[in-house]
Amino acid sequence: MKSKKIIASLLAVTLLAGMASGLTACSSNEKASTEEKKVLKIGMECAYAPFNWTQTTDENGALPIAETGGYANGYDIMVSKMISEELGYEVEIYKTEWDSLILSVNSGKIDAVVAGMAMTEERKQSVDFTDTYYVADIVAVTMKGSKYENAKSLNDLTGASVTSQVATIWYDTIEDQLQNADIKPPVDSTPSTITTLTSGKTDIIVIDMPTALAAQMANPDMVILDLAEGDFDTSSEDTDFGIAVKKGNTELVEELNKVVSKLTDAKKEELMKKALEIQPLS
Repeated sequence: MKSKKIIASLLAVTLLAGMASGLTACSSNEKASTEEKKVLKIGMECAYAPFNWTQTTDENGALPIAETGGYANGYDIMVSKMISEELGYEVEIYKTEWDSLILSVNSGKIDAVVAGMAMTEERKQSVDFTDTYYVADIVAVTMKGSKYENAKSLNDLTGASVTSQVATIWYDTIEDQLQNADIKPPVDSTPSTITTLTSGKTDIIVIDMPTALAAQMANPDMVILDLAEGDFDTSSEDTDFGIAVKKGNTELVEELNKVVSKLTDAKKEELMKKALEIQPLS
């Protein structure tokens, strides 16, 4: 009888030890899983088609917008998804006002800006950039029937009322190169910039080519001017877009460049073509 009790006790001890070992293993696995999970918070306007915009569903591969709700899509979302797939990050999208993007990345609210941001020397003083992930020419846009519809050079825009978005290379270009025009105060967003033109408040707006093409899909009366006889004088810092991160975060820049390096010219145009096809203005 005594031996039976001893055997039962040994079995109980063995069972408890096994359970404890199982619990420890589960705990270790859960911890490892948590440690392996990497989150990258990406900021963009979600209002700058075809680079980024807001929609109500996850149609066409849109990603949810953190905190504010809704979904974001566009060229920048496609690049963000590449970052997730290539680097193993769980990407979170944060809707951020254009003129707050650099402040947000430097404060740590977001980790990176993927928002069609030109890599100007001024911005390079505040943030670090990856290599170029898209190149976009700057263009002037008017409406059919406008007296500026057939303009061939910047000189032909003398006296025209013109504007663009605040804190952009577009508005800087207006101030630097259209001094003979009637320069109006900047507006707060890309959609507002387009509206100033379509509503007749201005004769000309200055934006980038992909944005102009996207807007033209919704507004066929918009005319992208061919200024072949005297166009904007631009450099790479005006037209080359990069992903911005906090100053000094070279490790993240190096990681992101692994993805950017896979964006061949053909791949960039493939993604932009798709973005133009699915953007809400179309």
